[in-house]
Amino acid sequence: MKITATIITLNEERNIARAIESLRCADEILIVDSGSTDRTVELAQNLGVRVFEAGWRGFAGQKNWAAEQAAHDWILSLDADEALSEALEAEIWSVKKAGPAYDAYTMPRLARYLGRWILHSGWYPDRKVRLYDRRKAKWTGDFVHESVAVSGRLGHLESNILHFTCESLSEHLRTLDRYTTLAAQELAARRVKVPLSRLILDPAWTFAKTYFLQRGFLDGAEGLAIAQMAAFYTFLKYSKARNMS
Repeated sequence: MKITATIITLNEERNIARAIESLRCADEILIVDSGSTDRTVELAQNLGVRVFEAGWRGFAGQKNWAAEQAAHDWILSLDADEALSEALEAEIWSVKKAGPAYDAYTMPRLARYLGRWILHSGWYPDRKVRLYDRRKAKWTGDFVHESVAVSGRLGHLESNILHFTCESLSEHLRTLDRYTTLAAQELAARRVKVPLSRLILDPAWTFAKTYFLQRGFLDGAEGLAIAQMAAFYTFLKYSKARNMS
């Protein structure tokens, strides 16, 4: 079992070295960059990985194209702001040694937000398929929230991907603005109508679900920020969708 690790990038000089250096279990590391203007490509090349520059195809399209360029059928897909924990790396080494019992594997993702590891708020365990046989799985999703669809057997690893999210509220707001536009475009493309009642009620429900039902209050002030941002995300997504319809 040989593995190609793939990462798609755009201006990720802050994160890319950490992601690459966590991938010691991979037999090949491949970066697909979509026009970075910072040192992302230079840093990746200095670490000895293969770098392709390619136009943007959307998140799922970009990740599928990256998998097609791989030398090996087994793909380990990371985002640039993620890294394997040492425990997860050890689990993947064990899978390689024994040989894969499944066609794809999920793994939990632990997020660091405003300097704190988030264990509630609906953010954990946030299982993702990231290790898969490209002959049995591919990325799907036209706009946002892409995921891997698996046509074979699905296994589960127990150790964490580490997700280094926003370091400031300003960064979170910039990210939120970008992703709500994509989410609104998806709603508009599906011709989903957003009545005023949803615009009024859904943000409040999102806050209550995140902060109370998903125990965001246990994540301290950061949990409160996550709940408020989740409510604002819902409001912006629906507001933008209404403007696009």
